[in-house]
Amino acid sequence: MFMSEYHHSLDTKGRLIIPQKFREQLGDTFILSRGLDHCLYIYTNEDWERFIDKLSMLPELSSANGRKLNRFFIAGAIQCEVDKQGRILIPTNLREFASLEKEVVLAGVGKRIEVWNRLAWEDYNNFDDVESIAGSIDGFQL
Repeated sequence: MFMSEYHHSLDTKGRLIIPQKFREQLGDTFILSRGLDHCLYIYTNEDWERFIDKLSMLPELSSANGRKLNRFFIAGAIQCEVDKQGRILIPTNLREFASLEKEVVLAGVGKRIEVWNRLAWEDYNNFDDVESIAGSIDGFQL
């Protein structure tokens, strides 16, 4: 399970250091894709396959929304491998999608890692309303 939050910087070529703790869990290769909320998702190959299996259950051929979700996640995905310095190269299209410029947050959120523009992370995740959110989800108890 991925957890914790790490702050890193993209270099001028769009390379990002993947924290050692995350690299140990990811393995030699892993998947980077577009994510919801304008962040990027990183999955292990195994969890990516499980995610794709869920997508394949959507009525892709008869549903415009099913086709759109498939295109969004699958066409926007790449397989990554870290270099000797523990970095990955994030392609321009994915950097632009997530508005990644210099300061980046990698957040472990269970089965995936999310990669965020630091300012967007702070804005989206101010956590001021977490108590009311927890109270509004049926069956959720701490």
